[in-house]
Amino acid sequence: MKNFIRFALVTALIASFAASASAATFINIGTGSTGGTYYPVGAAMAKVWNSSISGMKANAQSTGGTAQNLALLGKGEAEVIFADGLYFFAYGGKGAFEGKAMKNLRGLVPLYAEPIHFLVAKGSNIKSIKDLKGKRVSVGAVGSGTEVTVRTLLKANGIDPDKDIKAENLGLSDTASAFADKNIDAGLTVGALGIAGVVEIATLGTAELRDFEPEAIKKLCAELPYYLPFDIPANTYKGQTKPVKAMASWNVLITNDKLDAETAYQMTKALYEKKQDILNVSTRLASMSPENLKYIQVPIHPGALKYYKEIGAVK
Repeated sequence: MKNFIRFALVTALIASFAASASAATFINIGTGSTGGTYYPVGAAMAKVWNSSISGMKANAQSTGGTAQNLALLGKGEAEVIFADGLYFFAYGGKGAFEGKAMKNLRGLVPLYAEPIHFLVAKGSNIKSIKDLKGKRVSVGAVGSGTEVTVRTLLKANGIDPDKDIKAENLGLSDTASAFADKNIDAGLTVGALGIAGVVEIATLGTAELRDFEPEAIKKLCAELPYYLPFDIPANTYKGQTKPVKAMASWNVLITNDKLDAETAYQMTKALYEKKQDILNVSTRLASMSPENLKYIQVPIHPGALKYYKEIGAVK
């Protein structure tokens, strides 16, 4: 009899564990490197979802960024990802995604803008993009998203980056050093407001920000539709007393149509209701607001859309 009772208890426990496992919703979040913004914010989001949604088992995975995140999402190895403008090409089947369009991509939440910073050496007579001809220009590290964007920007404005300028493939920290050593005349870099490298440059006073002229903005936004006109607010950087005319792409939280509507609804709702928990990790997420949905360049997930309609953000 005791053995029967013991067997019955073990069977019941196994059944209970099995039921619990089947009821759990596992969400893997593709983020970025541990030293960037994506990973710690993704970990904070996972914590919010796990504490707010019954049965949720969310986990932030460190990755190489948007390209790897899109691959993980496509293979079903991630359910939600952080993405920069590259997702626009993936959805449309353009560039590296030609013939491999990811038409099932869906938007959840707009995160924050990453403007292009147009930096010139202190006291330089460079006033516009066209003035870069014949100059030494930092265009971003080889193969980086910054290099792709900058080369597109230059070509759209009549400058051949291989012939008309002396292109220097420098990351942001190396760009700061090059300005300090007077080895470059200008630098074009992409990064969130208050990004450390630009803060360093402004603090040292080795370079200053320039406005992009309206025509340059118009041409890049036509070439890369995920870029939109954007003003870098006054006093973002030391010595910058006026807004700077620029353009920016938005980092967004992306999923696909495999995520069920109710889960997407609960996840979106939880992020906004616990937004302060995210802000405690990065103040960049202050711009995580429904009013910025217009910057998402793929259809909004029906579950997320339900939440946005519920709060009156969309009709």
